[in-house]
Amino acid sequence: MLSQSLQDALNEQVKNEFYSAHVYLSMSSWFDDKALPGFAKWMRAQYQEELAHGLRIFDFINDRDGRAVVHGFDTPPAEWKSPLDVFENSYHHEQKVTAMINNLYALAVKENDYPTIVLLQWFISEQVEEEKNAKLIVDQLKMAGDNGSAILLLDRELGARKAGGENETKSLDSAA
Repeated sequence: MLSQSLQDALNEQVKNEFYSAHVYLSMSSWFDDKALPGFAKWMRAQYQEELAHGLRIFDFINDRDGRAVVHGFDTPPAEWKSPLDVFENSYHHEQKVTAMINNLYALAVKENDYPTIVLLQWFISEQVEEEKNAKLIVDQLKMAGDNGSAILLLDRELGARKAGGENETKSLDSAA
């Protein structure tokens, strides 16, 4: 059974994961509006992945005889200056999520809650991938600069991402 403090912290992370999903959905819409369907598809896949993360924690809370509670969250941003600005925001957002997961892990360790530690180890590994992928795209967009052809090529590459995020690192690495 989860302690109340860990249950509350995990419920907060469910909220944060759902907020992250909506950030990515908003980014997807921004890219659609800018006629960059590959970037939009990549962000839509991120949206789905973040929803799955939130549900994974939600189910874990219930499985541990806790009570998952769905909290509201602020409206995500909707405007950015450029594709680079979007991905820089995505990268910084993932760094914040990593810090949240690390704080949860520290709480689970403090409480000797081994099942939660195991769950969070998966999220820690996932965050390494999330930050790596966002940073790679930031770096590629910086190399592209204002070169529309390079941005369109990257748009096409990102559009090849499979739903749910499978193989995105392999796809992105081949584009580097």
